[in-house]
Amino acid sequence: MKRILGIDYGEKRVGLALTDLLQIIASPFKTIPNNSSLLQSLKDIIDEHEVEKVVVGMPIGMKGQVTPQTKLVKEFVARLEEHHISVDLEDERLSSISAKKSLIQQGIKTGHNKGLIDQTAAAIILQLYLDRR
Repeated sequence: MKRILGIDYGEKRVGLALTDLLQIIASPFKTIPNNSSLLQSLKDIIDEHEVEKVVVGMPIGMKGQVTPQTKLVKEFVARLEEHHISVDLEDERLSSISAKKSLIQQGIKTGHNKGLIDQTAAAIILQLYLDRR
C-alpha cells in the first residue's frame, strides 16, 4: 500500500502530513513555503514517499459559504490535477484552531511556530479523511 499526503494550503506556508503505509494514522510531516517551487516540491515528496493520493483541506465558512481562501484552494487543486495528481477534498473548518489547542495541551509553545500548527492542521485534516473512509 502507498501513503496519502494531507495538505493544509496557505498563502505563505503549506502544512503537510503523511499516513503510515497501512493508511490508518496521519502524522504531521513538514511545512514548506508557498512559492514558485511549491508544485515541484510536492511532486518530489510524492515520489520520494510513494504517495498515491493527496487530500487537500477545503476552507468553507462556518455557514457553508465560499470564502476568498476557498477560491485560492480551488485554484491550487486545479493546478495539482493539471499535473495528474489525484486529489480528494476534506472540510477543514476549525482544523487550525484544533491544531493549536492540541499543541498547547502537549505543552508546545505555538507563538512563533506557525509551521508546526500548519503541519498539525494537515494531520487533523488527513485523519478526518481516513476516519471517514
